[in-house]
Amino acid sequence: MPFAQLVIGPPGAGKSTYCNGMHQFLGAIGRKCSIVNLDPANDKTSYPCTVDVRDLVTLEEIMDEDHLGPNGATLYALEELEENYSWLEDGLKELGDDYVLFDCPGQVELFTHHSSLRNIFYRIQKLGYRLIVIHLVDSYTLTLPSMYISGLLLSLRTMLQLDLPHLNVLTKIDNLSNYNDLPFNLDYYTEVQDLSYLLPHLEAESSRLAHTKFGALNEAIISLVEEFGLVSYETLAVEDKKSMMNLLRAIDRASGYAFGPAEGANDTIWQVAIREGMGVSDVRDVQERWLDAKDEYDDMERDQLEEEAQARNAAYKDSNDDLDDFDDDEEMANWSSNTPMPDSGIKVRRKNEGHTNTT
Repeated sequence: MPFAQLVIGPPGAGKSTYCNGMHQFLGAIGRKCSIVNLDPANDKTSYPCTVDVRDLVTLEEIMDEDHLGPNGATLYALEELEENYSWLEDGLKELGDDYVLFDCPGQVELFTHHSSLRNIFYRIQKLGYRLIVIHLVDSYTLTLPSMYISGLLLSLRTMLQLDLPHLNVLTKIDNLSNYNDLPFNLDYYTEVQDLSYLLPHLEAESSRLAHTKFGALNEAIISLVEEFGLVSYETLAVEDKKSMMNLLRAIDRASGYAFGPAEGANDTIWQVAIREGMGVSDVRDVQERWLDAKDEYDDMERDQLEEEAQARNAAYKDSNDDLDDFDDDEEMANWSSNTPMPDSGIKVRRKNEGHTNTT
């Protein structure tokens, strides 16, 4: 059963950067991964694209032929893809059981009320894919209460519209220390705790928001989010290995990938690590790493990288010194041919032309 991530989010949230980083990370842990580009405007992908919607339809063609703007052309392109779904299905069948990342367009209409993208996802699900939606939101939204509440509403509406396993992710968390200090710790925003504490900061943000006519509206909005109780956030610094590992652990648990086709049978090292909770960190660790003590952690990681580089150089130098102990290539050849290999006690059996030899 193949698994897939549906990567969505508003423009600038880092969808293509995430797909590129996740593709590299999955390759590093030995998981075969392919990327499908569903954005007809993305003509310069930073990752190797296995299936590209631009081979079917491009934004420029639609804008020229139908005299539409970029947003309308994107909606039309997704309707074209839905109409010609067999093209996408054929491309997915060639991927076999690869883990797939779908890089989706950034127009929020596509995942808040337009039906084409949702219909495409459901049809992909019928092919046997286990899907999970990864909704990326720029962590800059935390710096202003109005943007944070808007992000909550967007996340909630998306979850209700798509109706699939879903994770909301605050991206670029490593940049958060460059902005003004947050009034609350990071866990307040990721766990979406009592939003009434945010109302005074919301009113202080703008004189218009402090007007009495907005008071009831603000309270109604936060009550709506809290009553559903669906929205929470993971965090991500895409260039940080530990951050990527923690996010992938949450994704694998939410999608069911962590448990494998059979519990305990043919599990990978990664699946076992997730099940045992190895290296688990919570939002308090993220707070310390990227906000409270970012400079100290940066210095520590820099020192570790320098030590690793020195160790590699020393090992490389030692290996060259060992080779210098041989006078010439002939002496090395004589050594390799005349020196018997120790008996490990292991018998190797090879099949040659229908019969078995034992060495």
